Amino acid sequence: MGRIEGKVALVSGGASGLGAAMVRRFAEEGAIVYSGDVNGEMGAAVAADAGATFLTLNVSQEEHWTAAIAKIEQEHGRLDVLVNNAGILGTGPLETIDVNAWNRLFSINVTGVMLGCKHGGMLMQRNPGGASGSIINISSNAGILATAADCGYSATKGAVKLMTQSIAINFARRGLAIRCNSIHPGPIDTPIFEPWKTDHKAAEQLEKQLFEMIPMGRMGKPREIANMALYLASDDSSFSTGAQFVVDGGGTSALAGM
Repeated sequence: MGRIEGKVALVSGGASGLGAAMVRRFAEEGAIVYSGDVNGEMGAAVAADAGATFLTLNVSQEEHWTAAIAKIEQEHGRLDVLVNNAGILGTGPLETIDVNAWNRLFSINVTGVMLGCKHGGMLMQRNPGGASGSIINISSNAGILATAADCGYSATKGAVKLMTQSIAINFARRGLAIRCNSIHPGPIDTPIFEPWKTDHKAAEQLEKQLFEMIPMGRMGKPREIANMALYLASDDSSFSTGAQFVVDGGGTSALAGM
């Protein structure tokens, strides 16, 4: 316990799934946690349960970021950990892509991450005692290996990977002690899979596909991703920056079905 005791952390998309797990895990380990989300009801409930502070945060809107960062700076004068977790699923097969949906996907999954890095990184540069902090961007194993049926999702998550590396190198070469890494989850057992579970035939098909995709033969748990985020948030990862941390049960380590 206490691995990030007293650190000030902000998690976007903290109302459910991976974000909620990270909000709870960070709070367990002693951090002062802010949880941002567009879902006020769920977000406030998770934050209250975890002992965190909820902020309304639409990551695609720069004014939301400036307001959130200003509040954190006013209340604590620093930011030690930022997790850019908020994201949405893709736009489907190439031939059916709607341009408005495509632009919305990029505004959340890519622009939202950039805005978090921009404004969170600027506060980290103003931290008392000098620039410091850890930025953690949630990508996907689909940002390493492409998904054939959803080029939009892979495009956004691949962009997050390279954005993370660029930001990390920029900070390091400027002598700023702000690290930036990406986490690449595989399929994780979150509410996003609930529609499949209610249909027995769909659930069987999903289980078959997951067995082929994941050598470990199961979906990951949100807490398993939160534990990786905790490592990157802590000083244990002090020499890691610009790196990709894959948590996918071995999915990107083998050819499917072989």
